[in-house]
Amino acid sequence: MALVAGCSSNPVDSPPPTIDPGRAAVSPAVTVTPPGVVLPLAGPATAAAFDESTGALLVLGAGERPVVTVFAASGAATPVELDDAATAMAAEGDGQVVLSTKGGYFRLDVASGDLTRVAVEGHEGVDFTAIARRADGLLVLGSADGTVFTLASDTEVGAQLKMFARVDSIVTQGNTAIVLDRAQTSVTSLNIDGTTSAQALRAGRGATTMVADGAGRVLVADTRGGELLVYGADPLILRQRYPVPDSPYGLASSDDPAGLVWVAQTATNTVVGYDLATGIPVEKVRHRTVQQPNSLAFDASSDTLYVVSATGAGVQVINSAGVAT
Repeated sequence: MALVAGCSSNPVDSPPPTIDPGRAAVSPAVTVTPPGVVLPLAGPATAAAFDESTGALLVLGAGERPVVTVFAASGAATPVELDDAATAMAAEGDGQVVLSTKGGYFRLDVASGDLTRVAVEGHEGVDFTAIARRADGLLVLGSADGTVFTLASDTEVGAQLKMFARVDSIVTQGNTAIVLDRAQTSVTSLNIDGTTSAQALRAGRGATTMVADGAGRVLVADTRGGELLVYGADPLILRQRYPVPDSPYGLASSDDPAGLVWVAQTATNTVVGYDLATGIPVEKVRHRTVQQPNSLAFDASSDTLYVVSATGAGVQVINSAGVAT
């Protein structure tokens, strides 16, 4: 990705050129009852994740003192209060969930509800905005000032790299961390040491969200450009791009390499399942959703799709989601 900036006495210290970040559309009111069951939610949500080991859905609420709501497989909801704002959430599939926050991160045991706050040594004032775990167990965090931190232990920074306007999302494939910067509308992979960029690519006209899937791919919603972007992770290369109208934003994928990829169209309260196996996305199924479907999560073992409203309209549970009706 080539970026051009104006003259500076020290180009390394110059901020990267940026654009106005892409945003989800403001969804219209829902006029048709959506399929599935809608579970009540106490307020707006900013993220969702599914934990395979417990079969629980986790929803991160908005606010200065947010709550993580744990929905058991039965639908019963248990709130876990945080003592500070959380900015991003990653389920690790083993009953543990991590959430980035100022100065470090929270670690949540899903089954017990036990919550531990972990401070990153020497970075107590850093506004961490993104979090993911590599295959080797190391955590990678991103910050509001555009720095990526690769931890050497639970509390110690092993490497850091500052080259972004802001780190909006991090996902991993193996030990490769991929960073999404909305203001640069870029995706960047890091080397295994976390010290330099391996590859960096422009991501459409206004990329907003990113997930990794079980086939080794990285999926990005170009909300402003109206496309689904599909990257290979090692090396980082754009393999597929496909038009998705109506402000695509929420994304979910499957650990099953043959599973569908889910994209929420926020301008129409719709979610679409795409099959990527043929080399070009093929629409297989679509569903009406609750209002403002900004966050998605998927349980591949039961083919259950969770659609989480960003306006507090609830959690929509669609069983047999991959079956067209």
